[in-house]
Amino acid sequence: MRSPWRATVLGSQMAELLRRPGRFAATGLSLLIAAFVVFGAVMAQQIVSATVVDRFRGTPDAVSLVVTRNDAADIGEAGLDAIRETPGVTEAVGRFDGGAPVGGSAADRYLALAADPGTGPFARVRPVEGAYPSGPRRIAVDTRAAEAYGLVPGSSLTLLLPTPDGESTRRVPVEISGVVRSAATGTGEPTGYASGPDLLRLLGTPGYSRVDVRTETPGAATQAAERIRRAVPGAVVRSGDEVRGEESRAAVADASDTLELAGVFLAVAVGAAVLVATSTFRIVFARRVRQLALLRAVGATSRRLAAALVAEGAVVGLLAGAAGVLAAWGCARLVPAVAGRFGHDLSAPAALPLPQAALTVLGTGLLAVLAVLAPSVAASRVSPLQALRTATSEGSTVNGAGRTVLGVLCAAGAVLLARQQYASLPEPGDTAYDRFAALTLVVVSGGLAFLALIALGPLLVRPVLSALAVPLRRTGAAGRLAVAGVGGAPGRAASVSVVVALGVCLVGSTLTCLASLDAYERYRRTLEAPADFHLYAGEGGTLDRTLVADLAARPELADVTAFRTAEVADDGRSATVTDLDLTTVRSGTGLTARTGALGRLGPAEVVVDAEHAHRLGVAAGDRVTLTSAGRPVRLTVAATLPGAGPHGANFFVTPADLTRLGAGPAPTLITADAAGDGAEGRARAHRAVTETLTGPERGDGRVVAEDAATRAGPDDDLRTMATTVVLLLCLTVLVAVAGVATTASLTVVERRREFGLLRALGLGGAAVHRMVTLECALHGVLGGVLGFALGLPYAWLAVRAAEVSAPFTVPAGQLATVLAALVLVTAAAGTIPALRASRTPPTVAVARGD
Repeated sequence: MRSPWRATVLGSQMAELLRRPGRFAATGLSLLIAAFVVFGAVMAQQIVSATVVDRFRGTPDAVSLVVTRNDAADIGEAGLDAIRETPGVTEAVGRFDGGAPVGGSAADRYLALAADPGTGPFARVRPVEGAYPSGPRRIAVDTRAAEAYGLVPGSSLTLLLPTPDGESTRRVPVEISGVVRSAATGTGEPTGYASGPDLLRLLGTPGYSRVDVRTETPGAATQAAERIRRAVPGAVVRSGDEVRGEESRAAVADASDTLELAGVFLAVAVGAAVLVATSTFRIVFARRVRQLALLRAVGATSRRLAAALVAEGAVVGLLAGAAGVLAAWGCARLVPAVAGRFGHDLSAPAALPLPQAALTVLGTGLLAVLAVLAPSVAASRVSPLQALRTATSEGSTVNGAGRTVLGVLCAAGAVLLARQQYASLPEPGDTAYDRFAALTLVVVSGGLAFLALIALGPLLVRPVLSALAVPLRRTGAAGRLAVAGVGGAPGRAASVSVVVALGVCLVGSTLTCLASLDAYERYRRTLEAPADFHLYAGEGGTLDRTLVADLAARPELADVTAFRTAEVADDGRSATVTDLDLTTVRSGTGLTARTGALGRLGPAEVVVDAEHAHRLGVAAGDRVTLTSAGRPVRLTVAATLPGAGPHGANFFVTPADLTRLGAGPAPTLITADAAGDGAEGRARAHRAVTETLTGPERGDGRVVAEDAATRAGPDDDLRTMATTVVLLLCLTVLVAVAGVATTASLTVVERRREFGLLRALGLGGAAVHRMVTLECALHGVLGGVLGFALGLPYAWLAVRAAEVSAPFTVPAGQLATVLAALVLVTAAAGTIPALRASRTPPTVAVARGD
């Protein structure tokens, strides 16, 4: 016969859930945030997908049919005319995508070219400045090209196009009629636009790669397609909807890749929510120890009591999941309207995705079961004698020697893996290195270190708190009581602070890695574009020394610098040496040394790039021998670079030492910067360089001028990715703050008699309020210190593993801002609990406990 105890115990727990909903609302808050985050990601994907589909204009909405050739051949003007004359066709426009090198450098400057009508329903561009071109040798450029090449309406550009026989190159000047903004998704290259016929004549191309067709009515498209196939042999005709669908799916796939990357960080936030929920359930069950002991006393077994507590947690999880889903759905409906007010056009998501919503609710219930499992098992083992005692909130603060041993083992594993990774770090210039394996090892070591922090957290709270609490103890009774309150429950303080530490560790290490990689990116861009303009002799010879004076005399140019290079041998291998002064190379971007100092280069000294320093095994203070024309020259290493050297040079010496190495008196390279800022300043500087090189005395075209500004633009993708990642990681901090708020709320309920006693002893309500607020702020301080202590060493390892030449850069200002914001937010999280505590009457001190 089935025992009635199971139903009775479960019923008693459900009754408790209904009688004290506030406690379980606090318990489910972190789970609600987890559900909100997860389903919010689902809704974000729907918003992105809907926006891409609505706004994607690779093929305009007016296009009914898209015509191509099955043999990948072009459709000539005769084929286009045949399509236009087909019955049912209202309009047909030829498309063509090509490109050409710009100016004197075919390797570094390139302009993509696309045919577009510029106006009407088939236009994929809209004018921003100037007018759309009409006529030969006129083009409009997009905003990227205008910024990259310093172009404005009325300026000119020289394209390097093949001759009709294809055996040589001709220089074709074109006029820029206007600047346009393109709605088509492309490669991101600087692009120029013109009408189809004009572009074909400019490039000498025989035809179009595709033809866009508009029919009189949508129903006429099928018949028109058959007629086009008959009129144009080999034509492949597809509907515009089919082509747009393919383009949209490709664009949505790109956005989905980004959202999948975000899912990694969302998983971290969910894990933090489980930790917070576990701690909160433990506190709630500890508060109800007398009730649970009474159930044991009247016959409930530990197994059935644990099952009832797990069922109770599952109900809380399901309710929190449903609330989180509804909150995320409501926010998703509001996001397009709010974004529209800030000038961002986003599309509203489709109907509520019921399968994903159901999975999110069920998943939150499962998370609740996982979170409540350990606390319920511990609570179900309560002794029946506890029914005669006052409820305790903490129980055992440290769960025995097993937890300590586990923590020590995890810490030892983390240290061993980190040490192994440190020992295997490559030297700068070493390219035979598996970065993925190294980063994986860093992540595994960091995971073990965090597990050790979870296990050893209660043991770490008091030592860390004793060091942090010195100034608080001097603020009066409230500060001393706050320190005692946090230190008196180290297990609870650790469970909350560890989750805060997780968020701080991730945010802090990410900011540090991004700052280091951004510094390396600036250094790399400095190497690629040490100046706005780079002039050299086309046949590899030397330059006229008067050219430096002529360029320096132009007010549109600044920082005109000439230097020499020579080929030498080091240890039997060929290398390049130059007398370029490294202190003058883009000083604003931070050209730094790995060893030594760049500003201390003197006679018989040399600066060595990373690759050669690694191969020769030298650092600042060592000696190297360079050989030129059989003459060895011994030099002392003044500094080594963290990576490659500017302009591809390997060794940097003084002018006198370069002359000793056999270099002639004439310069081989000249660099210059634009004197003015922005596109206008760069355009004027470009014209000044061109006019100087094409003057009557220098019209032979022997000197090549590269506009290096196009290779030194800011990495917007890196900044966007950095912002996205940091915002996603802040979700973990949000969960941690929710944990601080729930813990403070439950603590206030449990410590009513303590607060009443303090009030009876003369502590004012304001002091009690300040005490509870300081306790919450201390959780933020503890988490911040532990998080930074854990995150910064691993950030250093990650930077070295990702790019060994990157300088480790600690963004002290950003990290201080994160810590200050965290302390303020955790203090604010305790505002309502502190208000409740401050209103505790002194008479509670003599009241009976629950």
